Amino acid sequence: MRRAEFETLVDETIESLPQWVVDKVDNLIVVVEEMPPPELGDVLGVYEGVALSERGDYFGAMPDRIVVFRQPHLAMGLDEETLRSEIRKTVLHEVAHHLGIDDARLTELGWD
Repeated sequence: MRRAEFETLVDETIESLPQWVVDKVDNLIVVVEEMPPPELGDVLGVYEGVALSERGDYFGAMPDRIVVFRQPHLAMGLDEETLRSEIRKTVLHEVAHHLGIDDARLTELGWD
């Protein structure tokens, strides 16, 4: 999958978020990078920031970031439909971290 198509899938996932999620997202950017830094190990995505549930005085802070790593997704060797599903799952998982949603709630929402 070419990078442009991968980025489009990430964007489509963000655009398809339920309104209650969109209403809560604050000071967040989502980017695609090819590979995670070695210190992160074998990850598909990462949330960098302070979860909404943990913020205090957050005025003027740099945006939180969700980074989705393209090459680890491709290295899974999945067919196109399953790869699309895995990209969506990664994005939703990282958005959940931004919202302060724990893994149990992720399962309830079907985002695990």
